[in-house]
Amino acid sequence: MINRSLFEDTKTAFTLKSDSELDRAYFLFKMISSAPLVRIGTVATNFALKAHLPVEKLIRATVFDHFCGGVNEDDCLPVIDRLYTEGVSSVLDYSVEGKAEENQFDNALEKILKIIHFCDDREAMPIVVFKPTGFGRFLLYQKKTEGVALTEEEEAEWQRVVNRFDKVCKLAKEKDVEVLIDGEESWMQDAADDLVEEMMFRYNKDVTIVYNTLQLYRWDRLDYLKSLHERAKSKGFKIGMKIVRGAYMEKERERALEKGYDSPICENKKATDDNFDGALNYILQNLKDISVFIGTHNELSCYLAMELMKTHHISKEDNNVWFGQLYGMSDHISFNLAAEGYNVAKYIPFGPVKDVMPYLIRRAEENTSVAGQTSRELSLLKSERRRRKL
Repeated sequence: MINRSLFEDTKTAFTLKSDSELDRAYFLFKMISSAPLVRIGTVATNFALKAHLPVEKLIRATVFDHFCGGVNEDDCLPVIDRLYTEGVSSVLDYSVEGKAEENQFDNALEKILKIIHFCDDREAMPIVVFKPTGFGRFLLYQKKTEGVALTEEEEAEWQRVVNRFDKVCKLAKEKDVEVLIDGEESWMQDAADDLVEEMMFRYNKDVTIVYNTLQLYRWDRLDYLKSLHERAKSKGFKIGMKIVRGAYMEKERERALEKGYDSPICENKKATDDNFDGALNYILQNLKDISVFIGTHNELSCYLAMELMKTHHISKEDNNVWFGQLYGMSDHISFNLAAEGYNVAKYIPFGPVKDVMPYLIRRAEENTSVAGQTSRELSLLKSERRRRKL
């Protein structure tokens, strides 16, 4: 039997946090638990940054340093090294969002290539990540997904997107670094799926290098995985899949309502949880063909993964199974899993403070909307503060 109280161990969870870092985390999650405070803070922060008020140091000392590794790769090294002392690996996530120019896509490409070189010879960094829209325009993916014919100019633009994907996957293969490609909105995702599948066909012949993302709040994703599995078996390549619940639920539902089509989102949380656990079960039954990165802050899904690994005689150290959480969140999951010997990685966002603010604001809003997550973080932080006082 697995230990069902594993995630209650706050001593292991917060072993790297000093008392002052613990207090800061408690203060931040207390703030995030209040929706009005998050809204006010968002407006005030955006105003201060646009008005060039001297607030970067304050942001850096509070929310930025809690949820981000630094402003550049070198700045992240102390965080990466500290995490690895407890057996937790790092996935550097260049979290600059909303860029839409060709030179910005080229800059993002150079940044990811640089991170792959940065990972080389660093055991603590076996994985990189990027978003499809980091390498190409959202509307271009959307046109491809909708089957709209591209102009000659757009065809050339799409070929540049393909080339960016290929450069990253090719270098990752050479350096033996795994690549996670994030999922985005459903109305552009088919084009991204097809492109990632092509990269898997090219680079996942013997070992898994390229991973797509399944957002399992979508009711159609398990069927997609099964059909991809059939294609992979017939074409002779391995599948890499990061599984998550999803990040665009409200936007997805609003658009479906506005455009008059059936929402791609599961009808309720239980259906989403069942879908996630179904995908997890399917993958772990087919581990010879599919590698998985289990991206979740859900304790029950982590316990289920541990049980399934035991049932299917999958070693904790098997490189085809990774657990992942965001830096600054769910340390009770990450550090306790790592202490048990599982493969665990933290997503570490980084980038200039001003450019990373949209990411941080989204993180705060997501935490506010998932009340159970924030209250769980607060209760664990409270327990650890009490334990240390005693």
